[in-house]
Order: sequence, then C-alpha cells, then structure tokens
Amino acid sequence: MDATELQMLFAAGERNFQNVDLSAANLSCINLQGIDFGRANLRHVNLRWANLNGASLRWADLRGADLSWANLEGADLSSANLRGTKMPDGTIHD
Repeated sequence: MDATELQMLFAAGERNFQNVDLSAANLSCINLQGIDFGRANLRHVNLRWANLNGASLRWADLRGADLSWANLEGADLSSANLRGTKMPDGTIHD
C-alpha cells in the first residue's frame, strides 16, 4: 500500500490499517484521526504534522519515523517500537 491509496481509503471511511506496510511513506500533514495502525510497518515514515489523535499504534514498528509536531493526543503507543523515532517534542526516542 502507498500513501495515496491509504488517503483514499481513509477518506472513504476505512480506519483499520492493521499490519499494513507503509515503510518510508510520506504521510506528513495528513488527518489520520482514529486510525488503527496496529502491528503496521511504519519504519522511517514521515508523519510530521500528522493528526494521529486517538490513533492505535499498538505494536507498530515506528523505528526511525518522524513524528515531529504530530498530534498524538489520545494515541495508543503500547508496545510500539519507537527506537530512533523523532517525537513531537523534537527528542529522539532511545
């Protein structure tokens, strides 16, 4: 799946994107409120300024992703792999 297909499906009302592979996709500035990225491969994804309010990122692989200025209010990051992820406050997760 690529970023364009994700946006089209999300706009049509789909919210379940568990196990999807979007590695290195550019999802910056996109509204993904309430999306379910459980166990998704989001390695090196650009999520700068993305709205992930209420999103499920449980067990997602976010290694090296860029979440700068992303809205993570209410997002579930339980057991997500955040190694090397740039967080909204500008820090790099260990």
